[in-house]
Amino acid sequence: MGVKEKIPGVVFFAAACISAVATLLVFCFMLLVSYPVLLTKGFLINALTSPWSPHNGQFGIGPMIAGTLYIAFLSLLIAFPLSLGCSIFIENNQSCTKGRLLKKIVQLMTAVPTVIYGFVGVFLLVPIVRQLFVSGSGMCILSASLMLALLISPTMILFFSQSFAMVPKTYLNAVDALGSNGFQKFFYVILPNAWQGILTGLVLGFGRAMGDTLIALMLSGNSVMLPTTLLGSARTLTSHIALIIAADFDSIEFKILFLCGIILYLMTSSVMIMVRYFDRRQA
Repeated sequence: MGVKEKIPGVVFFAAACISAVATLLVFCFMLLVSYPVLLTKGFLINALTSPWSPHNGQFGIGPMIAGTLYIAFLSLLIAFPLSLGCSIFIENNQSCTKGRLLKKIVQLMTAVPTVIYGFVGVFLLVPIVRQLFVSGSGMCILSASLMLALLISPTMILFFSQSFAMVPKTYLNAVDALGSNGFQKFFYVILPNAWQGILTGLVLGFGRAMGDTLIALMLSGNSVMLPTTLLGSARTLTSHIALIIAADFDSIEFKILFLCGIILYLMTSSVMIMVRYFDRRQA
C-alpha cells in the first residue's frame, strides 16, 4: 500500500482518537466539577430519592430521571408502529412514485431543526390535546411524547428501510416462487433476517428521544414531580439543565447539574454501546 492510500486511514484514525479523547475529557470535566458534591456523605442517595426543592436544601433529581425515561419510552412506543409501517410501505413500493416520494419526505424531515418541531407542538399540538381531553394546559407528557415520536420516526424509518433492503434478494425470489403473499413474505422472511437492524433502530431512536432538549423543554410542562399520568407534566434531565444553568456557579444547585450531565452521559453512552453491539452482530 502506497503513501496516498495510507493517508486517509491515518486521518480517519486520528479523527476517531480525537473524538474519543474529547468525549472522555467532557466526562472527566463533569466528574471533576461534581466531585465535591459526590463526596458528601449520603448525598448521592438523597439526590436520587428526595424531591427537588433548593430552598429547603433538597436537590433530588429522581423526578427528572423518571421523566426522561417516561417520555422517551412513550415516544418510542408511539413511533415504532408508525416507523415500521412507513418503512414497509417504502420497501414494497420502492419502484413506484409513492414509495420514492415518501422516502424523500422522510429524508427531508431528518433535516428539520428540533426547534421547529417544538414550535409546531406549542401552537398546534398543545391546543388539540387541551381541547380533546379538557384537562390542564395541554403541555404535558403526552404532548411531548407525541412530538418526540414525530422527531425520531424519520431516523427509525430510514434505518428500518435499510435493514429490509439488506435481506438477500434470493430469499425474496424464492418466497415469491412459492406463491406467498406480502404478509407471509414480511413475517417469515424479511422480519427474521432484519430484526437486528430493527432493534438497532429502536435503540438509536430511544437514545435520540432521551437526549433531546427543546421539545421536552417546550411541551412537557417542566414539573419537578414524579410523572403519574399522561396528561401530567414532567421535567427531563436535559430540560432541567437548560432551566437551571443560570444559577450561582458556586451553589450546590449549579453543581448538581453536572451530576445530571453524568447520569445523562452514562445513559446515552449505554444506548450507543448497544447500537454498536447490534451493528457488529448484524455484520
